[in-house]
Amino acid sequence: MSAPQSAPQYDPRNQLLALLPEDELARLQPHLERVALPLGKSLSESGGVMHHVYFPLDAIVSLLCVMENGASTEIAVVGNEGIVGVSLFMGGETTPSRAIVQSAGEAYRLKGQRIKDEFYRAGTMQRLLLRYTQALLTQMAQTAVCNRHHSVDQQLCRWLLLSLDRLPGDQLIMTQELIANMLGVRREGVTESAGKLQRAGLIAYHRGHITVIDRPGLEARVCECYAVVKREYDRLLGPEALL
Repeated sequence: MSAPQSAPQYDPRNQLLALLPEDELARLQPHLERVALPLGKSLSESGGVMHHVYFPLDAIVSLLCVMENGASTEIAVVGNEGIVGVSLFMGGETTPSRAIVQSAGEAYRLKGQRIKDEFYRAGTMQRLLLRYTQALLTQMAQTAVCNRHHSVDQQLCRWLLLSLDRLPGDQLIMTQELIANMLGVRREGVTESAGKLQRAGLIAYHRGHITVIDRPGLEARVCECYAVVKREYDRLLGPEALL
């Protein structure tokens, strides 16, 4: 007889799952399916019912509002700090936004009914999901303000820093055209802004690969929107959030 296969090792990189007490995590763990999230994969479409939620491990997912003419703007990013599929446990079932993988990686996938069952237990998971939803709403609101009142340079710095916070390294793979679609601006504007950052020695950009060389320099240039969002995530979901 062949030896029984051992269970796959649990990956603790999703910060939302990491905040769960051991008993709640143990209840979910057998149902967490590790899946690959390739660049550009759609996790949900506007008006479509989601059947799973996703806990990113090292991928970044963009939530986009899409107009009738196909134009789109990013309203939030989700990485290893959170969950994709808020509408499932908030009772709406569908959402007018799209969820597209912005940076490839992996995630834990969980069936929608499982997350609902855990949410309605009214334990730590419910409190975490409600806190995460508040933080996500803050990010959406601040993104709207930033897109209206701040320069493309500042928006690009904000976008780079938010992405870096959700990645293990200092590199992003993203074309200028995709960045323009995320920010809802013309590609020429992104080209000009990326050129300024590169000439200032803050980033290196070559054929869709962006390397951040000077993070403090980016933080010095970014508008207040980045700090507002980061403070709210730290306040609501930091290590001491549930004490």
